[in-house]
Amino acid sequence: MRKLITLTCIALLPVVSGCAAVVIGGAAATGVVMAEDRRTVGTITEDQGIELKAASRIEEKAKDAHINITSYNRMVLLTGEVPSEAIKAEAERITRAVENVRNVFNELKVGPNTSIQTRTNDSVITSKVKARFVDANKFGALHVKVVTEDSVVYLLGMVKKQEAANATEIARTTGGVTKVVRVFEYLD
Repeated sequence: MRKLITLTCIALLPVVSGCAAVVIGGAAATGVVMAEDRRTVGTITEDQGIELKAASRIEEKAKDAHINITSYNRMVLLTGEVPSEAIKAEAERITRAVENVRNVFNELKVGPNTSIQTRTNDSVITSKVKARFVDANKFGALHVKVVTEDSVVYLLGMVKKQEAANATEIARTTGGVTKVVRVFEYLD
């Protein structure tokens, strides 16, 4: 049996070594992103937990809604569509009750859910804004998180005032953007 396990491991070595390079490369990229982020590793982890907890709790109450939850430095942005003002208020209440949440920006719209085509367009807009951040090279592109909902771009991050101004101008002048909403915390 031991010989069979050893032979199997040797046979899989070329496959595993390629995977190891991908895993190590992915870990290195994650390390770079974390090193560039102005949040602590603990806060990044808290933000992920806030998003997961809020999503699972809201899902139970708002089955017919399309709600996105984005947490940055424990400040939560709610975007998407809900069928009623009551569900909009309930989503905010549930999110505020999640431990470690500092504030909630409720940008939910009451109305029908956006189409797949609209959501795809939103993804394209987000990608274009992020690419323009990199091309402009006016600030660390990883310092500003971009969320797009129904062609409205939301900018989150811990930024200096000039970085906020640059990010806003770049987003505002990106094709397809109808409005820019800033949800920044200022460092200066």
